[in-house]
Amino acid sequence: MKKYIVVLGICCLLFSLGCEKKDTSFLITENSIGPLSNTTPVEDLEAVFIQDSIVKDTSSLSIASQSRKIKLFEKGGKHLMTLTPNLDSVPKIENIRIFDTRYVTGDGISLQSTFKDIQTTYAIKKIVTTLNSIVIFPKESNLYFTIDKGELPANLRYSTSTIEAVQIPDNAKIKYLMLGWE
Repeated sequence: MKKYIVVLGICCLLFSLGCEKKDTSFLITENSIGPLSNTTPVEDLEAVFIQDSIVKDTSSLSIASQSRKIKLFEKGGKHLMTLTPNLDSVPKIENIRIFDTRYVTGDGISLQSTFKDIQTTYAIKKIVTTLNSIVIFPKESNLYFTIDKGELPANLRYSTSTIEAVQIPDNAKIKYLMLGWE
């Protein structure tokens, strides 16, 4: 009888460890980033980020007004992310720029990742060349990544022509990590 009780106790312990809830405070998914989801109205941001500081455009009077940039900071002052709401009658978040290196996708991509990490994790849909950077859009993902042209070989830094994935060094660092919701 004692053997059964011990075995039952071990099974319960293993089950409770397996059901332990993972911390998702800094997890990036296609439809969420930490506690924020793509369905969260802008007016609910203060409730969602109750432990953090919200800084909005000084020209707007309330968080639910048509503020174009909303910055989120930890209480200690660390910049977490900047949110851009859409202009709908019930504004929701349209675009997020991540500033904190603790935010990471389920696949381990963060601001500390390189182009090789992106290419290993995602199929590349397109690469857009801008004046000072390149923007990488993965297939079937709401994420997109910006790499500074300073990370590219010298002959590509001042070019506005199309840059292919094979021309980007594996060790090129991510400058901006963005998440776009439609």
